[in-house]
Amino acid sequence: MKKAIYIIGPSSTGKTTLCDALAQRLGLESAAYVKEVARRIMREKGYSRETIGSLQMQLDIMEAHSDEEEKALGVADLVVCDRSAIDPIAYAILTSSSPEEARERKEALIGRLAFKAAFERYRDPHSVFILLAPVQEWLIDDGVRSLEDQEACMTVFRKILKDIGIPYRVFGSDCQFLFERMLLTLGYVAM
Repeated sequence: MKKAIYIIGPSSTGKTTLCDALAQRLGLESAAYVKEVARRIMREKGYSRETIGSLQMQLDIMEAHSDEEEKALGVADLVVCDRSAIDPIAYAILTSSSPEEARERKEALIGRLAFKAAFERYRDPHSVFILLAPVQEWLIDDGVRSLEDQEACMTVFRKILKDIGIPYRVFGSDCQFLFERMLLTLGYVAM
C-alpha cells in the first residue's frame, strides 16, 4: 500500500520547511521526497515571477511535478511531496484576467494527461493533503515568490480541492510550530 503526503498552499506558508522536517523524521531517501519543481522549471525554461501568468509555464510545472511524483511512488511506499499538480491550476486561475479565462485555464490544465494521472493518485484514500494557510509574520519577498493576495490564493486552493473532491486539512496561524505540524501530519497518514 503506497502512501503520499502532499503539502500545498500559497507562497511563504512553510511548505518546504514542513516537507523537509517530515522527510527527515521519516528517514526518507531522496527518491521518496518530491521537492518543489517550480523554481527548477522556471530556471531551466527562462520563466520569472513576471511570467507566472503563462499557461505554458504552469503546464510545464504540472508535468514536471507529476513526473517526479510518479517516479517517487515507483520506488517508495511513502512519499512526501512539496506541492502537487494542483498548485499550477491555482496559479493559472489566480493570474487570469476574467472568470471566463480562469474557467478555461482550469479546464485546460485538468484535462491534461499529467493531471489525470496525478488525480488518480490524489483520490487514493492513502493520500493526505495538507493545505497551509498564510501566517502574516512569515511572508517574505525573495524575488521569486508571488506574494499578492494570499487569502485569494487560499480561496482558490479550497475551491479546487472541493470541486475535484479531494479531502484536505488546513494548518494556519493556529498551528505555527513545526513540530506540531509534523506530528499532526504524521497522525493523518497513520489513520
